[in-house]
Amino acid sequence: MTSVWDLPDFDSHEGVHAFTDHESGLRAIIAVHSTHLGPAAGGARFWHYASGDQAVTDALRLSRGMSFKNAMAGLALGGGKGVILADQPGAVISEDRLKAFGRAVESLGGKYVTAEDVGMSEARMKVIAGETRYVSGLPVESGAAGGDPGPYTAHGVYLGVKAAAKRGLGTDDMRGVHVAIQGVGSVGGGLAKLLAKDGARLTLADVDAVRAKALAADLGADTVAAGAILGVEADIFSPNALGAILTEATIPTLVAKVVAGGANNQLATREDYDRLHDRGILYAPDYVINAGGIINVGLEYLGQGDEAEVMARIAKIPARLDEVWDESERTGRPAAEVADTIAQRLIGRG
Repeated sequence: MTSVWDLPDFDSHEGVHAFTDHESGLRAIIAVHSTHLGPAAGGARFWHYASGDQAVTDALRLSRGMSFKNAMAGLALGGGKGVILADQPGAVISEDRLKAFGRAVESLGGKYVTAEDVGMSEARMKVIAGETRYVSGLPVESGAAGGDPGPYTAHGVYLGVKAAAKRGLGTDDMRGVHVAIQGVGSVGGGLAKLLAKDGARLTLADVDAVRAKALAADLGADTVAAGAILGVEADIFSPNALGAILTEATIPTLVAKVVAGGANNQLATREDYDRLHDRGILYAPDYVINAGGIINVGLEYLGQGDEAEVMARIAKIPARLDEVWDESERTGRPAAEVADTIAQRLIGRG
């Protein structure tokens, strides 16, 4: 069996914690990548994995991404991630497992702060909050920072997509710009609604084809099968589902001139940084463009500002992308590599 230290995605993580609760059936991984800037913050996702090794790998990749995301967003937070293993695809997490996960988070004494991610909800975070102080993304009053991070992530991605269209397509006007959106959940669906208001032409895909078709009917968009979305002849490809979808096999099939979306860890390997760059495709580094949600719940946890402050910080996402793209143009390095270098410096590893 490969040790955690020898896994390709281990990146000097400060801690990788495995939790089991026999009564509830909980199996979970909490990975803490860095606490250089503050407690390691990152959502908890409930997902079915083919193996335990895949769950650990996901936690390692996601926690590293959270370190970079929080640093690039200017938050006094480090990076961590919780992964709760589902017994089968489509399973719904039980209240007992939520409580057990809350106790696991509490046992780390504040080194990790959890929040909502795939397979979770505000209501489920409230259950977790009954067992630990170290949780964010709870329901809040109107005008306050916090609550469901999805709409804030979607808004930040929307601003990033428009910045990418300006940079990569030379247009400030989204009317008629063809955007292929992979995943129409909270983030991808929210993005689609915002782009539709701007007159963009949309093609949608989701593993839940019924959901994609229903949204498409509302917005006047087209749909394709989930496996066909990367090959759509669009101006912009926007991945908003799970990660590692830009690979040695899929990058050559891309027709779009721009990749800009909210999914985490879109590039499967470091080699894919170069593969995408060498094709001349403009890439918006995922942890820069999708920072809206963590800005919202991070400021809630830190007690810094209200919703107006959240929106003001999200509005800075295009400028951060421009900083990365400017450096990429100056140096000839892939945008993903440039972003990593900046983030590593911010967390004291540069």
